[in-house]
This record gives sequence, C-alpha cells and structure tokens, in this order.
Amino acid sequence: MTQASDQPQDSEQYKKKQQFFKSLLTIYGRKPILEALQNPQLEFFKLHLADSNKPQGIIAEILQLAEQREIEVQYHDKKALSRISKNAKQDQGIAADIKLKQYLSVEQFLASNNKDATLIALDRITNPQNLGMIIRSVCAGYVDGLILPQKGCAALSPLVIKASTGTVFKTPLLYSESIEQALQLLSDNGATICTLSSHAKTSLFDYQAKGVTVYVLGNETDGVSQQVAQLSDHQLTIPMSNDVESLNVAITAALIAFKK
Repeated sequence: MTQASDQPQDSEQYKKKQQFFKSLLTIYGRKPILEALQNPQLEFFKLHLADSNKPQGIIAEILQLAEQREIEVQYHDKKALSRISKNAKQDQGIAADIKLKQYLSVEQFLASNNKDATLIALDRITNPQNLGMIIRSVCAGYVDGLILPQKGCAALSPLVIKASTGTVFKTPLLYSESIEQALQLLSDNGATICTLSSHAKTSLFDYQAKGVTVYVLGNETDGVSQQVAQLSDHQLTIPMSNDVESLNVAITAALIAFKK
C-alpha cells in the first residue's frame, strides 16, 4: 500500500525535475561561457568541465568567476561532457546551464499568453550566422517569441551566440521537440500559421494579423517543408523589384520583426 501511494507523488516529482532541466539553456565553448559569467544578470545553475582541463588561462578565469558567483562546478570525462554539450567537436571541454526566464516551452507560452502575439518559427535553419542574426532581429523587434525546435535547427553554438551579439540571453525563446509539433499545438490552440512564399498573392505588409500569429521561416535552400506547408493557414510574399526572387532568411526575419 505504501509503495502504491508513493508512485503518483514520485511521478509528479519526476515530471517537475524533467521540466526543470528542459527549461535550462545549455551553452558551450570557453569564450561564450566566460562572457556569460561576466554578465551579472544571467543566473547559472551549473558549470560543467572536462576533467582533462588544466586550471590556467581562460579556464582559470572561468573558475574564478564561478567561485565568486557561488556557481556549482561539476567535472566529467570527455564522453560525459559531450552528452551535456551535444557537440564534442566544439565544446572545448566546457558547458554551462543557464536559467532564463524568457526560455519557455511552447506549452508554457500558451499557458501564460492571453493576448495577441507575434511569433517567428524556424523550419530547418541550419546556418549559425543566419540563426544568430535572426535572434538579434527578434530581440530588437516587435516579436513575442522565437520558436527553436530541438531537431533540425542549428544549435546555439559559439558562432550563433557571437552572431547574435549576446542577444540570445535576452530574446524570448520557445523550445519544442520539432517544428511540426510546435505548429500543430499552436494551431490547435487557435494560432494562425503563415508561411512565406514567392508564389503567394498576399503581401506580408498587407496582411493584418489577429490573435496569435506564427510566421514560419523555411530552410535556406528548400524553404518550408511539405509537412509544415500543410499546417499553414496563409501564404505570404514579400514584393521585390528587379526580378529578385528571394531574400536571405535573416533579412526576411528582420522585416517580420519590425512589421506592425
């Protein structure tokens, strides 16, 4: 009887623990982590180091800042660290978990949002430079969230953080396992899904958004996938002159971000 009564509580605790770790933004690379530690507004949960690191140079600076800020440091072998960073080739033997109030799941966003909102979603954006520039535009513009699927999209690498000029830590980011899952959930909750296409008849600048509106940006080469296109409510185009067929995806994101 005791074991049976404990199971629901244990299950609930497991869910809460799982949700907590999902809510952490993990970054890697020595310079990005040093710069993040130098920002007193960022709240760290834990610092992860490969036990092969020597405490000198930039690693010594990182450890000194971690001690000053009372951040827990955990050591791992290289294989274990690569499971945390998810990028053994670029993590440089270090990763960090950061708590960001604006890093939410799509479900959490829907639960907290009770007004009109503009979202940008990314479908297989793989170029780190483009992703960083998109994040920067979203942070600067009139966008309530950027949907970053955990599958198929460029990771938040040092290149992305550099291209975003650090705005990744201030931008409202929404995570989901896949872009299709995020769009389906948003659509089921009344959101309007818009994709960009050069063949569409309605201009992006003429379209009047109502309620929660999601603008989906497709892959740099292939555009939006067929699965995403099937979830779309509207196709919009950006009128262009001189027979130019398309814009860089980061430029398109900037146009959407500053659209009122």
